[in-house]
Amino acid sequence: MWNLGKKAIKDIPTNVAGLGVIVGYFLGLNELLLLLLAGIAVLLAKLGRSQGRFGGALLLPISGILAQRSGNSLFTSPTWQSVFLFFLKVGSVLYGSGYVLLAFLQRDLVERNGWLTSQQLLDAVAIGQFTPGPVFTTATFIGYLIAGNAGAIAATIGIFLPAFVLVFAVNPWVAKLRSSKWFGGILDGVNAASLGLMAAVTYTLGRTALIDWVTISLAFISTVIVFRFQINSAWLVLVGGLVGLVARLIA
Repeated sequence: MWNLGKKAIKDIPTNVAGLGVIVGYFLGLNELLLLLLAGIAVLLAKLGRSQGRFGGALLLPISGILAQRSGNSLFTSPTWQSVFLFFLKVGSVLYGSGYVLLAFLQRDLVERNGWLTSQQLLDAVAIGQFTPGPVFTTATFIGYLIAGNAGAIAATIGIFLPAFVLVFAVNPWVAKLRSSKWFGGILDGVNAASLGLMAAVTYTLGRTALIDWVTISLAFISTVIVFRFQINSAWLVLVGGLVGLVARLIA
């Protein structure tokens, strides 16, 4: 979040968009809607500012965010097919960072569908951090928790498949799109929204993870180590697990 924030939060519109997404997330608004409207809000704000009109351009999309609520769940039963469709959807629209995935998982799998508990999601995050590969490997473990081996395979294929298609289709146009004032403004807004989603889900999962002096101390010490020594997170997860095991055995 810190590294992304230094790049994503660059001016007043992106600051406001990031904060607005945090508020919208806790109001129960759909994550995709928040990403889309934040992109539009920052675009309009920057276009308005370049023409001497700032305030109204930003307030219109934010008012739209506050006026809407997220819809009902699309999936009702945790089968491997529904796991595949869910992660196919997430893989098709996820943007900003692999850690934005956690916002989608917390909202859809824990809060809307009830397929996982927050504790199970935290366990999956730990597994994803400890194993080689990107954060998206968390999907494999979650698929297994929901629907066994078939769910693990379905989740893995579902979340990675869209990337191959989208990269192939969009790659020739990336440089041209980024140089566009319109598209660049939307990307700035979506980047800020991604940061806001990560901040919101960090707070949500933190309430489940930080439950006693051991976990709070581990979180504090790990944060210091990450910023001071840039150590690989897998070692932090391993040491944290060992400390937790020792603390449980002593208790």
